[in-house]
Amino acid sequence: MPLDLPDAESPTEVELDRAAALTVSWADGVRHRYELADLRRNCPCAECRGLREQGREPGPGPDRSPRAVGAELVGGWGISIRWEDGHSTGIYAWSIMRMWDGPEG
Repeated sequence: MPLDLPDAESPTEVELDRAAALTVSWADGVRHRYELADLRRNCPCAECRGLREQGREPGPGPDRSPRAVGAELVGGWGISIRWEDGHSTGIYAWSIMRMWDGPEG
């Protein structure tokens, strides 16, 4: 069964602050800042979805802030973040990120 994601244009700029947030600029001038803790907690991969279904939180735990080691664009579709805890399988689709709250203030 194919996964139908809403269409979204790729962002015009992506900036990763490895200790704090991912900032994405869209063609219409909107900028979103996604806190790393929120991204790690909401990782879309199957492993992290399974942990959330079990009532467990993905990531390094509540006493540690997640840190990104790096990130790679996945075509024009989204971005994959490599986390300090070794996790790297989640692909954050632009279409989903565009719908999340997080405008930069």
